[in-house]
Amino acid sequence: MPTDMALPFAELLGLRLLHVSADRVEAELPVRAELCTRPAVLHGGAMMALADTLGAIATIANLTEGASTTTIESKTNFLAAIPEGDVARAECTPVHRGRTTMVWQTRISRGDGRLAALVTQTQLVLPPR
Repeated sequence: MPTDMALPFAELLGLRLLHVSADRVEAELPVRAELCTRPAVLHGGAMMALADTLGAIATIANLTEGASTTTIESKTNFLAAIPEGDVARAECTPVHRGRTTMVWQTRISRGDGRLAALVTQTQLVLPPR
């Protein structure tokens, strides 16, 4: 799966895919004012959207021809704020890749390397229609 795939919501966020493979997806998200809450730090929903997008991409990279996916569960631990002007860096790796579900863990870090969020999500694998 190429890192230049068309992802309208990811483009709206400003997400930049850096690496996509069946075993790992990496991306970064510049923290700009439109994605912040007050004080000027990355909104938790933006962090969750970043992780959800990576988990979906990782699942798609593992699907058979014609299959699709949808998120059925997501849990986020927020550990540190990411200030405006910084870059959120995310890495998504598999916890479980099954026939009907896949579970992914995404680590989101600040520019200084400090872990800002840990997200675990479950993707349902939908068979071809």
